[in-house]
Amino acid sequence: MKRELRRLTTKNLTLAEERWLGELNKWHLQGLRSLTENYRFAIELGDLLFLDGKWYATHAGLLRLAERRHCIGINVQGVREFCDPAAGRWVFKATVYKNSISKGFVGHGDADPSNVSPLVRGAEMRVAETRAVNRALRKAYGIGLCSVEELGWLTGSPASAKEQTQSVKPLQQNGSSNGQPRVRDRLCLLIRQHNLDPVLVKAYAADFCGTPSLKEANRELVESFVSHLATSALENRDALVCKLNSYDQTGEAQS
Repeated sequence: MKRELRRLTTKNLTLAEERWLGELNKWHLQGLRSLTENYRFAIELGDLLFLDGKWYATHAGLLRLAERRHCIGINVQGVREFCDPAAGRWVFKATVYKNSISKGFVGHGDADPSNVSPLVRGAEMRVAETRAVNRALRKAYGIGLCSVEELGWLTGSPASAKEQTQSVKPLQQNGSSNGQPRVRDRLCLLIRQHNLDPVLVKAYAADFCGTPSLKEANRELVESFVSHLATSALENRDALVCKLNSYDQTGEAQS
């Protein structure tokens, strides 16, 4: 067990320094070592993300932790008095039962168009449920760091403020002149938030849009793909990763 933990720690530190080159200091690495030792989080599996100088757990990582700790159940219920479907506002209560004698650890999650990324606009109900489960799991297992899914659009965009304002070469017909994020910017944020391979995402996008390459797709098709990718990543990231890997195996990834 100790040998496996040492291997995981070494792998996490190596991947972190490669993935977030120049962003990590010794305190960040020390925090990563602690998270690895205490919770067995694996960067390779997408359990952790490093955003704006902080570590964040992911929904997938928290669920894997619950499985490792033999969690016996998670109950989720809507809080009807605070929900307004017409306005896209949802509130959920999640209760995590660590064992058969557990009284349960409760967490609440809310979501509405004002506190979710435009990438998942329309999926507020699922976002609220995910946030509730994440908070309950963090309470149950004593995890102090926030989960990335609990972040809002303004405070939790997966790129730093510098990256959000940085000029990005637009895709054909995919720019923006109304103050809204470019489609390419939104796609980049989505890729980083869910720790996806950008080359494979481009290949998938081209196939989805029915064009030889992503840059040849029109704005409407790319918008549709971004929405599809956001929903897929939120509902079942593992299935999405399998889908993306199929393009790597067939050699269809675009540069």
